[in-house]
Amino acid sequence: MCMSDREYDVIIIGGGPAGYSAGIYTTRAMLKTLLIESNTVLSQLMLTDDIENYPGSPEKIKGFELIDNFKKQAGYFGLEIHEGFVEKIKQIDTEKRKWCIITQNKSEYIAESLIAATGAKARKLEVIGEDDLRGKGVSYCAVCDGAFFKNQNVVVVGGGDTAIQEAIFLTRYASKVTVIHRRNRLRAEKLLQQQAFKNNKIDFIWDSTVEKIEGENKVENIRLKNVKTKSNTDFKCNGIFIFVGFTPNTDYIKKIVNTDDSGWIITDNKMNTNRPGIFAAGDLRADTYRQIATAVGDGVTAALSCEKYISKIRGTEYI
Repeated sequence: MCMSDREYDVIIIGGGPAGYSAGIYTTRAMLKTLLIESNTVLSQLMLTDDIENYPGSPEKIKGFELIDNFKKQAGYFGLEIHEGFVEKIKQIDTEKRKWCIITQNKSEYIAESLIAATGAKARKLEVIGEDDLRGKGVSYCAVCDGAFFKNQNVVVVGGGDTAIQEAIFLTRYASKVTVIHRRNRLRAEKLLQQQAFKNNKIDFIWDSTVEKIEGENKVENIRLKNVKTKSNTDFKCNGIFIFVGFTPNTDYIKKIVNTDDSGWIITDNKMNTNRPGIFAAGDLRADTYRQIATAVGDGVTAALSCEKYISKIRGTEYI
């Protein structure tokens, strides 16, 4: 049995918009709540530059500023925050419905209810040279690495909101940004498309995929394949930024709750998983739009469902 003197009503795993929003609501409901956030797995919001579509923010706001606002507000209501990477979750008392959280440094925490809100990480291309040249011109974060490419020629792979937003950001540093997309039109929202098409530093290569990334000690060339003609071409560049979707950060919990084939957690519209007392919120859920605003809504819903669950098992539910 997992023993610990650190017992909580609720433990939230993940420090993004969903996690902090859940923490604001559980602490306001007078539930003793711990939020565990990883210092190695950063929220996608922390890696986002300018945000201009979050309700209530008429001016652009930096991702790190917005997450800091979430954190301060949650702290005001008494949310306890610990840094750590959750390695294991196990049920320790079926009758009392308690769960034990074990972090990488073997710290143990117990709670009656859990909210998983660890989001997702950037998906790799899985091509030759990608791993070898990671950090040597291969990047998944323009905000993190853009400044290293002043007056250089870089490539952005992808056609969604993130890819186009990051391509626009990279024009602050790079002399030329070339967007490579496997289709002949973008998936990004119209406003972002308009901004990109008007930017004379941004070019597009359509109907193409990256087959290989080449270079000795840094990125020098990428091998492209046209998906229609099947022909290959070389494209010289100094860096490649990859934004082709995400994979869920659910390794620590996917053997406990139901997930789809790709590891996204399956929930109902109240954020319930198949395990009573475990809820999921934000980008790690299956069939979600993965926006800041939807993550916040998920977190609030999960917190309200969590409060109702705890009241029910304690026999204090208001009927």
